[in-house]
Amino acid sequence: MAGDVMDEAANEQDVIGEEHWTHKGDVKLFLWEKYLGKPGNKKGTVLFVHGSSMASQPTFDLHVEGRPFSSAMNYFALQGYDTWCVDMEGYGRSTKDRDITCDIANGADDLAAASAYIEKTRGAGPLLVYGISSGALRAALFAERHPERVKRLALDAFVWTGEGSPTLEQRRKKLPQFMASKRRPIDYAFVQSIFSRDHPGCAEDKVVDAFAEAITALDDSMPNGTYIDMCSKLPLVDPDRITVPTLIMRGQYDGIAGFEDLVKFFEKLPNPDKQFTVMAGISHASFQQKNYMLAYHVLAGFFDQPKSVYREG
Repeated sequence: MAGDVMDEAANEQDVIGEEHWTHKGDVKLFLWEKYLGKPGNKKGTVLFVHGSSMASQPTFDLHVEGRPFSSAMNYFALQGYDTWCVDMEGYGRSTKDRDITCDIANGADDLAAASAYIEKTRGAGPLLVYGISSGALRAALFAERHPERVKRLALDAFVWTGEGSPTLEQRRKKLPQFMASKRRPIDYAFVQSIFSRDHPGCAEDKVVDAFAEAITALDDSMPNGTYIDMCSKLPLVDPDRITVPTLIMRGQYDGIAGFEDLVKFFEKLPNPDKQFTVMAGISHASFQQKNYMLAYHVLAGFFDQPKSVYREG
C-alpha cells in the first residue's frame, strides 16, 4: 500500500547518504542521494526540486529531534525509492559566483544537467520529479523541455499566472529592489516569516528553528531571479506542453498558489493521468508543516500509482 514503509525492520538510521557533483558548463552542481541498501535498481528514482529561499538538503533532508521523517528523502528511501536532490546554481554548495540572478530557466538547465548525471550514474530514468514553489516552476519547465526524462511530475505550491496570490501581490511592491541586485539577504527572521505570513500555527516552532538553522548554515543570501520571474514574468510554463502525468498539490492556506489559477492550469493539462489535491491544514512549505505526513501520503500515492489497464486509443 502506498505510504506504508516497505521494510518494517529498517528505520531512518539505515538510510545511506551519498554526495555527488556534476557540471553545467563551468558551473559545479551539488547533488545529494539517499537510499536503503544499495543505490539504483529501486522502485523508482525521485528528484526533489527546492524553492527560492533555501537549498535542497534543508528542504528535503531536514532532521528535527522527536519528529520522525522530517527528512522526506528518508521517508521515500524507506518506501523503496532512490532519492536525489540538487542545489540549484546560486544555492547551498553549488556555484554562486556568476554575475546572474539564477532565474527559473537557469534552474531548468540545472535539472537537465542533474537528470543527465543521475541517468548516467545510476542507469535511472525517467524520473519521478517533485518541485515546490519556484522549484515547481523549475520542474514544470524542465518537464516541458524534456518530457522523456520525467515519468511523473508533482507540482506543490505552484503558480501559473499569479492571479489570486496575495503573497505575490505584496512581493511585487519590492520588485524594483529585487531588480537592483542579483541577491537578497536572508536570516532567521526571514525564514520564520515564511510560516507566519499565510496562516500561523501550521508549523511547530522547533521545526521552523531547525529549518532556519539548516538554511542559514549554507547561505546568508539568495538569488533574486525566481522572485523577479514570479513578480513580473508569469506565466513561465505552458500547460499544453506538459505531456507527462501530473499532480497539483495545494496547501489549504497557501498564499502563493491561487486556487482558481491552479484549476485553470489543471484543466489545460493534456495527459488524462492527472490529479489535483488540496491538503488540509497546510500553508506554503508542505514538508515542514504539522500535517507533513499528509503531503507525503499524497505524493507517495501518486508516485506508486499502478499503470492504467485500459486507455482508449
